[in-house]
Amino acid sequence: MYGKVGKQYLANGAMGPFRLNTEGALVVSNYAGKYKEAVLQGRCYVVANQAAVALTAAMATTWTGLVVSNPVGSGINVVILRFGYANTVLVPTATVIGLMTGVTPTAAIDAALTPRNCMVGGVAGLARADNTHDLTGGVPVLDRVFSTAGTVALTSSPNGVPQDIDLDGSIILPPGAYCATYSFAANTAAWIFSFMWEEVPV
Repeated sequence: MYGKVGKQYLANGAMGPFRLNTEGALVVSNYAGKYKEAVLQGRCYVVANQAAVALTAAMATTWTGLVVSNPVGSGINVVILRFGYANTVLVPTATVIGLMTGVTPTAAIDAALTPRNCMVGGVAGLARADNTHDLTGGVPVLDRVFSTAGTVALTSSPNGVPQDIDLDGSIILPPGAYCATYSFAANTAAWIFSFMWEEVPV
């Protein structure tokens, strides 16, 4: 075995030496960003509410927020990488923000929002995104809780401070599953959410 100092430019399937630093140590970190390789391969996608959205309370079946779903028969797993949220005005009702997941027996979630490839101009993916959905087909369970939000001024911490959470692939949606935003209390339109994910073959 041998190594080489410096960045390498290898095509898919090519073989090359291990990468070393100038002290001869093996470099095993993700160079220039841990998502870069997946983005360059065209496997990463993002979606966000394009306007502030109202939130329903907890697992109400007439749910609104932001959801990413993996359609039945897609042949992929949706690996959730990041989740972001921010309020645009004073929080109308004190609440808790989190994520909930569930399984829908059909590919019923509409595609009201259009996910974008993180490689700008790249091909569309298979996951769907929506800001409203009837959850009666697969009632969700609360999985993650991130913060509380009180009815205080927008400039008061943590309100008004956008949150960008690295989930690092710790939520995976097989075909038929979805991940949706959770709010403990119903709120009028004051929130914007975002998801980033990678699509990989099952």
